Amino acid sequence: MYAEGVAVMAGRIRDEDIALVRERTAIADVISEVVTLKSAGGGNLKGLCPFHDEKSPSFNVSPARNVFYCFGCGVGGDAIKFLMDAEHLSFVESVERLAARAGIQLRYVEDDRSAPRPRPQQGQRQRLVAAHAAAVDFYRAQLTTAGARPAREFLAGRGFDRSAAERYGCGFAPDGWDLLTKHLRQQGFTHDELVTAGLSRPARSGSLIDRFRRRLMWPIRDITGDVIGFGARKLFDDDDGPKYLNTPETPIYKKSHVLYGIDQAKREIAKQGKVVVVEGYTDVMACHLADVPTAVATCGTAFGGDHISVLRRVLFDSDERAGEIIFTFDGDAAGQKAALRAFEDDQRFVGRTFIAVSPDNMDPCELRLAKGDLAVRDLVARREPLVDFALRHVISRFDLDTVDGRVEAMRRAAPLVAKIKDREKRPEYVRKLAGDLGMEIEPVQRAVLNAAHGPQAGGAAPAAPARPGRATPAVDSPRSMVEREALKLALQEPVLAGPMFDAVEVADYQHPVHVAVRAAVAAAGGASTATGGAVWIERVRDACDDLAGQALIGELAVEPLRIDGEPDPRYVSITMARLQWSSVTGRIRDLKSKIQRVNPVSNKDEYFALFGELLSLEQHARALREQAAGGL
Repeated sequence: MYAEGVAVMAGRIRDEDIALVRERTAIADVISEVVTLKSAGGGNLKGLCPFHDEKSPSFNVSPARNVFYCFGCGVGGDAIKFLMDAEHLSFVESVERLAARAGIQLRYVEDDRSAPRPRPQQGQRQRLVAAHAAAVDFYRAQLTTAGARPAREFLAGRGFDRSAAERYGCGFAPDGWDLLTKHLRQQGFTHDELVTAGLSRPARSGSLIDRFRRRLMWPIRDITGDVIGFGARKLFDDDDGPKYLNTPETPIYKKSHVLYGIDQAKREIAKQGKVVVVEGYTDVMACHLADVPTAVATCGTAFGGDHISVLRRVLFDSDERAGEIIFTFDGDAAGQKAALRAFEDDQRFVGRTFIAVSPDNMDPCELRLAKGDLAVRDLVARREPLVDFALRHVISRFDLDTVDGRVEAMRRAAPLVAKIKDREKRPEYVRKLAGDLGMEIEPVQRAVLNAAHGPQAGGAAPAAPARPGRATPAVDSPRSMVEREALKLALQEPVLAGPMFDAVEVADYQHPVHVAVRAAVAAAGGASTATGGAVWIERVRDACDDLAGQALIGELAVEPLRIDGEPDPRYVSITMARLQWSSVTGRIRDLKSKIQRVNPVSNKDEYFALFGELLSLEQHARALREQAAGGL
């Protein structure tokens, strides 16, 4: 549930416009920018949930109804709700973003009585993204100026021509204290917006100055393609700042979640089931230009858990389709340390992890410059399993000509073998390790077993936390299954099922959560009044006061119907007849019990009234049974 009346002080979006945004938004297109989706059958799609860790896809999307639901953590809703949860936007910001995407001009009202009027100001995220887009244009224009000659020479010296610079939006921050700041202020951005965006910072005098000066600039984009920050490279010897300077943490830029190049690489990553993780902006450019289009890089921070979550969703890294993750760390000490740290995170991936190290310890950019595009492709093709690299690195630190050296190397290497995800491969690596150490297999095997059962043993991805209020109806009950099917028809196919569904009263439902959902359908105006899709489902959800019912509505909106092919009026008729038949037979049992307790002599009128009602119900039950049996 989420409130649509947020930010009322700034003007409320008209309900008609919100409904229009929902209708014109293809939810699969929105979600596929973040999650790789595959067919789940029945017209639905599935992927790895962006809201909790999982190794089998339980995140379902229904394009026909424009809704999503995760059977693992219970999160569900429409495209507006997805953006709110995935990108931490407010309701208004989510609607505005989707409206811009669909080309819809939103109208706002101060309250229900005032006339519609244009909204004077966008949400914070839109403003910050717009400021970055304006900054990109400014920096790119500056790259052609005389003062930017060192920046152009830097790019050319690394093998990047003008078209490459334009493709990646490279620019130049000029030698001036507040040139960008003044430019953006003239375009209407406020003091607070520029500081919040990380584009400007306060000076000692209290005025604003540019955060970046005299540097080569790379725009950093999120997975959807919006610019959310910058990376800046030092060019001049008298610049006493760090070699690379990045945008600070902002409401839209979280470096632990950002991967440079993901916006350009995501489609190929999903297509090939492979990603190449490099270390810098120029390495990403070099790989892409050398026809390794799956390359991405971290932005000013080490590769970590949040980056893994992003890549797994794009890779569709699951039990159904394990991906390949290839690291291209440098061969120096820092690169080796980074590779070992990556192996520590290996358990988070379902797919296999590899490392590709140039024989000359060159990064992909240097390799392309020295030996050409083919050398970069060969580097990736010659990858080796990360565990092999890690074991070799650990063993190399000890003198294997001594007993102490061999034993200590075994102790340090055994936990790495114990962490190998594929248990069937562990015995082979035990034998390999024993051979590399020049030891008998039994002590190595014991060391690995001890490591596997100790505190350092690797484990599976953490289980999804329980979701409070999540509906758990007794689906194994035949009656409950029929009730569930009827509710799915009302939510997914209201135009088809509406009249027959609405004719069956709430009293015919037994499970308390199903009763709450059926009551919500009635409170939303009834299925007969709906045209379907996300607008209808949200209307029912908003009308439901029961938390378990709200969660169940999201689940039923994407759960496939229990029929092969498309439902038709006959299937609806059969389902509703089965639902009523269960209810009627229960009432017949109760009525028979009551008749047995009535004296037909002293309570003659009551007895015959009950008996007449029983005959009527039994006749109704026979008709329902025939209707319910038809075609099943």
